[in-house]
Amino acid sequence: MMKRQEAEDEPLLAEHKTSSQRSRSWLREVRPYSLYVLLTLLLAYLFNQLDRYMLAITITPLSQDLKFGDMKCFKNDSVHDFGNTHYKCNGTTSSRCLDIVNVNGTSLCKWDYSGQGWGYQILAGPVFILIYTVAGIFIGLAADHWNRKLMLSGCLVLWSVATLLHGLVNEYWQLAVVRFILGLGEAGCTPFAASLIADYFSEAQRGAALGIYNFGIYFGYSLAYAIGNFITLADINGQGWRWAFILPGLPGILLGFVIALTVKEPRRGKKLAEADSADSSDKESSGGSKSSSPPRIPLKVKAAVITKSFLSPSLLLLCLAGSIRNAGGYVWAYNTQPYFDAAGVSKETTGSFMSWIPLVGGSLGVLFGGFISDRIVKRRGLYARIFVLVASQFLAAPFAAGALFLDVPWSFISLIPANVIGEMWVGVTLAVAVELVPAQVRTAAVAVYLFIITNIGGNVPLLVPPIQHSFEDRDYTKAEALRGALYILYPGLFVLGGLLFLLTLFVVRRDQRKAELRQNFVNADTDEQSTA
Repeated sequence: MMKRQEAEDEPLLAEHKTSSQRSRSWLREVRPYSLYVLLTLLLAYLFNQLDRYMLAITITPLSQDLKFGDMKCFKNDSVHDFGNTHYKCNGTTSSRCLDIVNVNGTSLCKWDYSGQGWGYQILAGPVFILIYTVAGIFIGLAADHWNRKLMLSGCLVLWSVATLLHGLVNEYWQLAVVRFILGLGEAGCTPFAASLIADYFSEAQRGAALGIYNFGIYFGYSLAYAIGNFITLADINGQGWRWAFILPGLPGILLGFVIALTVKEPRRGKKLAEADSADSSDKESSGGSKSSSPPRIPLKVKAAVITKSFLSPSLLLLCLAGSIRNAGGYVWAYNTQPYFDAAGVSKETTGSFMSWIPLVGGSLGVLFGGFISDRIVKRRGLYARIFVLVASQFLAAPFAAGALFLDVPWSFISLIPANVIGEMWVGVTLAVAVELVPAQVRTAAVAVYLFIITNIGGNVPLLVPPIQHSFEDRDYTKAEALRGALYILYPGLFVLGGLLFLLTLFVVRRDQRKAELRQNFVNADTDEQSTA
């Protein structure tokens, strides 16, 4: 089990210290090499998210090249009508679309593939998510027996090669295959990285470290908007969207080898700094010595421990709350562009805002969430982290609703506090999860946790079409219907997730009090026997 005494032995920060002072204090307490490892893991996660979401950004030109998915009416950029600059290509059928013509009788619009429909949903959902989550379980089990940094390196190289191959496909089935391989490789990223971070940082530092690691989500997601749009528009060698996959794939392969050659494998269940000596460092750097090899736990025993942990009310509720909150993020991530398109916002405007808002807002959110939870966990214990989860989701929900209610640019501006406050949950929930399980099964437990929240959260976006159609049946326009669906599945899930985190808080406090009572009883009984 992880050492709670570390947090108790560290002096509390003075009340008057500023945020920057606390940050400097945290940096002074952490070994420089641990920071280097954290940086490499952050970069790996950046590529993980960048490669994953590139499909969503480039889906329209990609589908038009490979010819799959639904079709819709687009503006024909090769034709201009200087006498009518306010026309809209909103024809619902091919004939109505092509009937919008200029004075010369040339169609101002074109009927082409949009990339939406079942073909896209299968690629974004089942093809990726099923292998991503199932492989994560087996990878996590293997990681508790083998060298984690080498396995992370191998996964990074695998998914980077798959990303590069996205830019070389010519058929839909080829795209499905490389998307499948992408999910297989990406499955190992967070289980390995979270386990390494847990052993490189003490309990009091772990929340902030995991928060910094989770910057990768927002760096990668924002870069996907920038690279996916601007590289495609640059049309390098006439290849358009293909370079948006090739360019990120190449440095990802290089980073995989850097991790394999420069990251040390720490002892499990013990912060590396505590075991830091010349001899142990030499042994750990080899990655294969007996001193760095974890104890071999039979799979049956490991499965029993994991099952018991996840059937406990506290971890079960944490998984449910994390799944609901994760679903809200998935819904918004895959429907941001469609929503603003339906609202009449240009792609250039959406891309310009979304290439930095998730980066700034989300990064600040996970950083503050980690530091805040580390700050109060020193005084209040584990349940203090969960309080951060509850407060952040309730405070973020109104701003998430504002992104749907307000007009541009205020809708984008409302996303900033929604991200800063709402995204505190990411690193904090991982910190809570690893503290609720024994260190010997931590990697596998993280994989199980991710399996649960990703399978539930990753498939909730499939509810958007039926909810949207139910609004359309009540005479709402397509834009209004989509907005209504997102009200339910974006800020609505923030609120529901907050309620479930609150219930988790009560259960964890109850369990802690029961454990304290049992310990007091044992101590009292021991004292009586000693006196006798």
